[in-house]
Amino acid sequence: MARSAWRAGLRIGVGFLALGGASATSADTLTEALVLAYRSNPTLESARAQQRALDENVPIARAAGLPSVNSDGRHTEFVVQNANQFTAPQRAVSAGVDLGVPIYSGGAVKNQIKAAKLRVEAGQAELRSTESELFSQIVAAYMDVIQNEAIVGLNRSNVSALGTNLEATSDRFQFGDLTRTDVAQSESRLALARGDLRTAEANLAAARERYIELVGKAPVDLQPPPPLPNLPDTPQVAVAVAIENNPDIIAAYERARAATRDIEVAEALRLPTVSLFGSARYNNYLGTLGSLGPTEAAQSDRSAQVGAQVSVPIFQGGRPAAQRRQAQAQAAAAFETEIAIERSVIAQVRSAYTSYIAAQELIALNQTAVDAAALSLEGVRAENTVGNRTILDILDAEQEFLRAQVQLVIARRNAYVAGFTLLAAMGRAEARDLNLDGGVLYDPDVNYRRVSGKFFDFDDDPDPVANSTRTVGTPVQDGEISPNDVPPTVIDRSRMLPGTTQP
Repeated sequence: MARSAWRAGLRIGVGFLALGGASATSADTLTEALVLAYRSNPTLESARAQQRALDENVPIARAAGLPSVNSDGRHTEFVVQNANQFTAPQRAVSAGVDLGVPIYSGGAVKNQIKAAKLRVEAGQAELRSTESELFSQIVAAYMDVIQNEAIVGLNRSNVSALGTNLEATSDRFQFGDLTRTDVAQSESRLALARGDLRTAEANLAAARERYIELVGKAPVDLQPPPPLPNLPDTPQVAVAVAIENNPDIIAAYERARAATRDIEVAEALRLPTVSLFGSARYNNYLGTLGSLGPTEAAQSDRSAQVGAQVSVPIFQGGRPAAQRRQAQAQAAAAFETEIAIERSVIAQVRSAYTSYIAAQELIALNQTAVDAAALSLEGVRAENTVGNRTILDILDAEQEFLRAQVQLVIARRNAYVAGFTLLAAMGRAEARDLNLDGGVLYDPDVNYRRVSGKFFDFDDDPDPVANSTRTVGTPVQDGEISPNDVPPTVIDRSRMLPGTTQP
């Protein structure tokens, strides 16, 4: 691969073609991983359900301003009668209906509805933030699997090369060209290399398990990631975009606006309220109502009344003022939190931009280091043939070459993750930004529009069920890699001492 392609700013993923080497058959892509998590990740599904619960606060707040109708029924047995009440009934059945219509509540209902709507908007922004955070974690997990597969391949090749070196060293020791010290040095490096390989395999297994946790399935021949879209040219541009689009900033702003409405709700507690009322009742004494005169008493009666009621609070022990002061303090806290979140986002964007640029530069520097280490290794091997270098020099050069290759793998991974983290901080790392083709995108506003105008008391939703997938049936991951996972640069790592043959 040309070095210029490895350094290209928006083509970080292309560099992993030389690191992943995955087969196109039965392979997973980053887009597929994101789509699968978008449809079945429990964290995201939980956040969506919580947002649907938050939507219900709007009809709950609106219900306080709608008419209310209540009915009651009663059957009464008068088991002990007053001796002086000759007309008292023995039993009675009664029923009644009461109607209440709020007319004016000091603005409490209106402001509660507005506050609830603002908190719905804040919740929708927080749902965007959850989605973006999940995608960032998936990108990191995806790149970690690719990175650790490459590192396992590098370490396996290093073990193979050091094993060949040890065989060659032992052969030359038998011929008297080398000493026992040279053999011991080769044995020591091989043992250390095997330990590094086991560590790399453990890290790969952990990375694969993390991938399963987030995506819901085991990774299969992960393909190089696609180019990152719309990366900013300067940190100033990145910050400007983040101020407008970062979901955490938007959520904080909407929560602060909702807090100001809470002040008006508290203010309404000391204002008059006006309501209309009506009631109707029916009583039936079931033929048990007595009579004192010749005319038999009616055994049933009806009544109805309507009216208006004005309630003017005079003194409530200071409660309304305390609640208003409390709401003011909470609003002040929301204002400060909004600024704190804005500060945090600015710092995140600037840090992510710096990390991305640094990672880009590290790719070029580490590629130079790999090239130089390869030349150094070849030179040391050649000089060993004329007696100018020792076995230890070759082993050191081997180790330096391995270290340079590992650092290059890590730099590529870090560059891609830093770039995606930058997009996430800018508010541009959500499903709507990534052109995910996994079907219709989830729109939280659909449920809000569905429920915001509901007022029927028996308009229920179906019983809840879990939508996310379980991972208990996925296989336990290990650190094994297939030949397709070994980078091309690793396959050429079977380096030997002069005078040996290619295995």
